[in-house]
Order: sequence, then structure tokens, then C-alpha cells
Amino acid sequence: MSTVTPLIDHVEDLWPQDGVPEDTLGQVVLASHLLGANRAVSNFGGGNTSAKGPTTDHVGREVTAMWVKGSGSDLATMGPEHFTPLKLDELLPLMDRDSMSDEDMVAYIARSQLNPAAPRASIETLLHAFIPAPHVHHTHPDGINVLAGTRDGERLVQECFGDAAAWVPYIRPGFTLSKQVGEAVRDNPDLKLIVLGKHGLIVWGDTAEEAYRKTIEVINQAVAFVNERTGDVPRFGGRKLRVENGGGLLHELLPAIRGAVSSERAKVLTVDTSDRALEFVSSVEAEQLVTVGAPCPDHLVHTKRLPLWIAYDPDTDDAETLRARIAARADAYRADYRAYFEANAGEGDVAGDPDARIVLVQGLGLVSSGTTTKLSKISRDLYHRAIEVMAGAQALGEFVSLDAAESFAIEYWPLELYKLAQAPAPGELQGKVALVTGGAGGIGRAIIDTLASAGACVVAFDLDADGATDAVSGYGDRGLAVGGDVTSEDAVAAAFAAAVDAFGGVDIVVSNAGIASSASIEETSLAEWQRNHAILGTGYFLVGRESFRVLKQQNSGGAIVFIASKNALVAGKNAAAYSSAKAAELHLARCLAEEGGADGIRVNTVNPDAVLQGSKIWGSSWREERAAAYNLDPEELDEHYRQRNTLKVSIFPGDIAEAVMHFSSERRSGKSTGNILNVDGGVPAAYSR
Repeated sequence: MSTVTPLIDHVEDLWPQDGVPEDTLGQVVLASHLLGANRAVSNFGGGNTSAKGPTTDHVGREVTAMWVKGSGSDLATMGPEHFTPLKLDELLPLMDRDSMSDEDMVAYIARSQLNPAAPRASIETLLHAFIPAPHVHHTHPDGINVLAGTRDGERLVQECFGDAAAWVPYIRPGFTLSKQVGEAVRDNPDLKLIVLGKHGLIVWGDTAEEAYRKTIEVINQAVAFVNERTGDVPRFGGRKLRVENGGGLLHELLPAIRGAVSSERAKVLTVDTSDRALEFVSSVEAEQLVTVGAPCPDHLVHTKRLPLWIAYDPDTDDAETLRARIAARADAYRADYRAYFEANAGEGDVAGDPDARIVLVQGLGLVSSGTTTKLSKISRDLYHRAIEVMAGAQALGEFVSLDAAESFAIEYWPLELYKLAQAPAPGELQGKVALVTGGAGGIGRAIIDTLASAGACVVAFDLDADGATDAVSGYGDRGLAVGGDVTSEDAVAAAFAAAVDAFGGVDIVVSNAGIASSASIEETSLAEWQRNHAILGTGYFLVGRESFRVLKQQNSGGAIVFIASKNALVAGKNAAAYSSAKAAELHLARCLAEEGGADGIRVNTVNPDAVLQGSKIWGSSWREERAAAYNLDPEELDEHYRQRNTLKVSIFPGDIAEAVMHFSSERRSGKSTGNILNVDGGVPAAYSR
């Protein structure tokens, strides 16, 4: 009995037995959600659905409307508000035209909207209008795209579906494709489906349920056909390479990969060592297949036309060899991408990011990238769809794809770029990763919140693991909590390893973990002296050392910020252990600034003073101890510190966080290193000189 993995998986019919909305729009919303629930049926952001039916316009007249998916929506999550209502009787006369530019088509459709405030209609609106059926579903299923992406796809579609299917050779979506599809359906009343070469599937029905169930039925018919035709043919020609414990090596490579795909803007990574990913990158045919192109136009925006392939020979290659290869291959990839742009660009085209979105390391795994964790995961998910299509198409004969010119026409298509432009403006630190020690404390939380609000992914590292978890709880997959002690080499290394596994590396490291103690020198115990210097000196050394190791592998610079104290510059009465440790911390930062400069690593220091609000330190015995040092009641400390500084102000955690933001931002302080920023309201004795 064969143990070969099935080439293509069966798709489940999810239509519910009850609870179906009665209204037309509600039914197409339900169908859209069910189609989007399985990414083997509908890509993220891809495909579109529509429904036709009576409605009332703004003056109370009954008209026939078509609700079509709005541009930039995702079938899995869109609601009624994401559909664009249009006057069908104004769209249908366009069928008589011979041609129509994209610009004219978009403008015409916009004038046909029943609700001007509705989203811009789908690129393929006219395709839906020209099909004379109440419900139309257009998807990009793996099972169909296996046939659509095979060199002999038209013949295979005919063999699979007979006269029930029409084949439309690849053409970019727009008026011409819409008219071709409309004519095919109108000329053959017995037609049940259309397969678009190198693109996807169109099915229609009298109801949303009929159109949905026909979609699932057609996909499963194709799946059964493909699996029967390919039999026991191994996916991708079988396994070429088997690497034992390759995950550890891939982890070592992640900072180098991250740096290699972040030449123009910072990216975060998603690592995939799933069975299907490893099967592909370890296969006989993968190295050739990755040069062919994307199986579907919808993939291009998120995966680019080609991935970056990194060859690996376990017998000769170590981590250092692979890091050098990654850098060299990434340079070559960028050069090839720029040549692709120059060869195909027209007037007004502006070159996009030249870095790879997908990196495939032979035998080790798949790594996707994006300026956000969401985009990185979308790229990964879409490449999985590519893997499935390539598996079937190659087994059936030969996988084919859009050529370079066709790919460029999609990637730089104004109508596609419009969808991307609907995304929120990127934050100042989007794509950056910040690791904050002492992340559970008041200052640490304020720093995390400030950096995260600017778009950064944030890692909270603290001895208080629960507190660290709470500090990043509002940031979803942009936040990571790690429990551990900054005085432990192993714990510090583990914290950075966790950041690398989650995001690919770090860009900003804020050493903020701290304690404080107050006693006269003769009453300061050796244990207390050592504790201060262990956390504030050794801890900062360990974090700084591990920062350099990761940042240098990324080869893209970085920012390290030490949170020291006014006491680093000014002697603190009855605080010799604390003040001397803070002074050592400050000088360590200056030493690291000198060491890191050649690699673009900036190291700066923020000196707070008397952050009484929200601070764990000031919630301990430190408040009573400092009050005693000044012969004050603890309740008088706030006013004492406020009156002591020049501006007569209190200092809050958010003030420290803003200073950290300054040093974290390349735009604000990209040419600043070895510097000190006092956030103390102005303590004259601490003025730098």
C-alpha cells in the first residue's frame, strides 16, 4: 500500500443546515465567509463574490442592484458594509462595447454606485455583471489552479469537466476578460464553470447556496481527477535531502536572513518548518520549480514573483558559510529584481522593495518576511498555496506560471496598488523589533507601549514572567513575553533566542531592568553591593553582549538604550552601591558605542531622576530609605524632588519612554551615539560637561 502523501486535499462543504439569512446580501456574506474559511479555496484578500436582486434607491425607486465585493476586502471576514451596491442596468450596456481602459472602467463603475460612500468596487466587477446569474463566485482554489497552472491545462480541464467547463487563456483582469467570460456564459447555457488559465475558477447559481455548493463540488471533482491521474507520483520528484535537527541551524541563520531581506525597510520573519514546507525545500524538483513564478496573480503582491533560494550541502556547509551565501544571494536577488523592473517599467512606475518576501533554505525550511507580523504570515500562507499548486501541476506534466511581463503587469497594476494603498500608514518603527528588559515594571511598560504604538514588535523580558506577559498582552502576535534573570547568561541568551524565533531578530534593545538600595557605606552589606552591581552592571553587560551578537549577524545596525540614572553623574548620599553601579552602566554604554559604531550600532543612555509614579522601585523600601536620607517623611518625597529640579516638574514613566523613542528612531537620532539624555526636570549637578 502506498504511503505517498496525496497530491491535493479534498475540500469540505461547510454550508449550514439552518441559520441562513433570508436577505440577498446576508446570503452572499455567508457564502463569502465559507469560501474564505478554507485558504485552499480562497486566498487572503483574493477572489470575489456578488449577488443581484431588487433594492430601493435613495429616492425610493425599486431598482435591480448588484452587490459586489469591495476592493481590498477579504472574503473570510468581510461584512455587508464591505460590498459595493451598483445599478445593474447601468453596467449591462457595457457588454456592447469593444474595449474600455481600466481608468474609464473604474470611473464608470464609480458613477454607477447606489451608495457613493461604499468602498470602491472589485477590479472584476464587470465580470460579475456580465454573467446572467443572481450569484457569482470567483475563487482561486488549489484543486483548480493545479489544472490552470499546468502547461497542458486546457486539455486537462476538458478531460476533467467535459463541455460543462470553458477555458479562458490568461489575460489580466479588466474589461476584456470580463467580456470574454460574459460571452462564454451567454453563448452556452449548459456551461457550469469557467477556468481562467494561470488564475482561478468562476461558478454561478440561482442562490448563494447553489453557487457555493457548485464551487465546492467543482473543486473536489478536480481534486479527484488530479489524484487519480498522478497516482503514486511523489510530490516534487521525491526527497533529495534529509537534514537531522535542522531547526537549530535555521535558528542560527535567522538574523542573517532578516538583515538580507531588510535592505530598504525593516521586516519581521515567520519561520515555517511544517511537514509540507520541509517536504518542498528538501525535494528533487524544488530548486528548479522556484524559478518558474507565482501560480496565481493574487500571490504576487505578497510573495513576489520568485522566492530567494539558498542551497545547502550538509557535508560541507556550516552556519558561517550559509550566512555568507545568504548575503550574496540576497544581493543577486535585488540586482535581478531591479533588472526585472527596468525591463518592464513604463512611464510613472516607481520601483518597489527589491528584497525577497520568501526565503527557502534547502532542507531546513521556509522563512517569510513582511513589514508586520500579519503581512509576514500572509506571505507564508500564500506560498503554501503555491506549494500545493506546484505539487499537482508538476506531477500532471509541467508547472507553468505568468511570465515576467505578465507578472509585472499585475505587481505594478494601478488597480492592485490601490488596494495596498488602503492599508493604514506605517508607524515610525514598523518592521522593527524591540526587546525591553525590566518590561514588567512601570518604566518598562511605558517604553513597551510607546515603541509598540509606533509599530514595533515588542519583547518584554523580566524576572516577573506574569508581569511581562501582562505588559504585552494587548499586542497580539506583535508582543512576546520572556521570563528570566538578566544576571544569568543562559536566561539572557534564551530571551534573545526567543525574539529571534518569533520575529527573526531585534533592532532596538532597551536595558531597563533595575533595583535600588539605600544605606550608608558602613551599613551596606557585601551582598547588597554585589546585588546592585550584578543587575545594573553585569546584567547590562550580558544584555549588551547578546545584543551585539544578534545585531552584527543582521548587518543592519541597531539601537541600544541604557536606562541609567541621574546618580550615574551625581553622587547619591547613602546610595554608594546603586550610584556606582549606575556610573559603571553609563560608562559601559560609552564603551559599547565605540565598539558598535563601525557596524551602525548606536548606544545611548537615558538618565531619569525620581520617577516615583508607577515604578516598582519606588514602591519598595527605596522610598522610605531615600526619605530618611533627606530627613523627610516618605509622603514629602514627591514635592522634594519636584522643587529640587530647575523646571519644578515631576517625572513620569511616559517621559522616560519618549526619550527612549528618540534614541530608538533612526529618523530622530540616526547620527547620535555615546550620548546622554537627562530626563530629570533639570538637576544642575547632572548637567553634562
